[in-house]
Amino acid sequence: MIFFGHSGSAPAPFDALDGPRLAGPDGSHPLHDVRPEELVRAATDQLRGEIVVDEPVVVGGGINGTIRCEAVRPIDARGAGLRLVGLRLDETQQHREHRDSKGNVTSRESWVEARGRLFEELTFVEPPVPTSLQPGAAWESRFAIPAPRLGPPSAHIGESIVAWAIEAHWDVRMGGDERLAVLLPVAQNPDLMAAGVGSQGGESLMRELTEGDAVLAVTSALPARAGGELVLRIGWPSAPDGRGARVELHRRSNAPNAEAGILASVATDLATLRSGGEVRLPIPAGAPPSFDGAGLENRYVVRVLVDRRLRGDAAVERPVGLV
Repeated sequence: MIFFGHSGSAPAPFDALDGPRLAGPDGSHPLHDVRPEELVRAATDQLRGEIVVDEPVVVGGGINGTIRCEAVRPIDARGAGLRLVGLRLDETQQHREHRDSKGNVTSRESWVEARGRLFEELTFVEPPVPTSLQPGAAWESRFAIPAPRLGPPSAHIGESIVAWAIEAHWDVRMGGDERLAVLLPVAQNPDLMAAGVGSQGGESLMRELTEGDAVLAVTSALPARAGGELVLRIGWPSAPDGRGARVELHRRSNAPNAEAGILASVATDLATLRSGGEVRLPIPAGAPPSFDGAGLENRYVVRVLVDRRLRGDAAVERPVGLV
């Protein structure tokens, strides 16, 4: 649903949706229905062409592909280059007070809008991009450039989006810049996580962790993969009596408008918890990866709970890493 009267925006080349679709009423989440590929403007008016990436890209890897373009009108730029740009787009709470001629507040308005910034802008000298293009003249080149060395990976965490794009950029004198761009999905690198790059490895990749007398072990592969499952062995001898028990996968983020979320939950019994039995927890296919970067963090914990009558739940938990 489009919320009229307010709008959100992101810097080029992620400005294709600038306007009311990036805003919503108080309490809403306008980014939930936005796909990252919708954000990228493929070409400005004076260009035709495409950028094609050969194979999937991971953090710390390489990017190989082909760029093809043709000018609709003459382009004479003072500089041109192939760039890798990273976007952080966040939902933010906005407020406004309306006052009368005496300065008294007559009404207050609250809404949510998404605002973006480029946290990375890397320009490469190879391949050399021609600064002048004549109408109808085609230019094509192969390229090989590095992927983001340490990340963050591409991620849509509901209330924030991290996205990457490759763009050919012409800095035009006395006019609007020209661009040819494509969204670049960048996957998390499990090897870098295991090596301790960033804060998402460490305990989240350990097989067994303890909290008090509770042993929380993951017997399936770590980091876990979206669309798969976590296989857990839980031994909690002192688990209190209750009406039931369950195991949950929680996502936690520091996004400005984030809400705590439970991605998956399975019921179990107290005997299983106390004896070190096995629990299988499905992971939704669309779960974004664990990461930290660009000032943003997305992480996961497995939480084991006992539902106690007339009292708050008893719980133990451990972190887990996802890719």
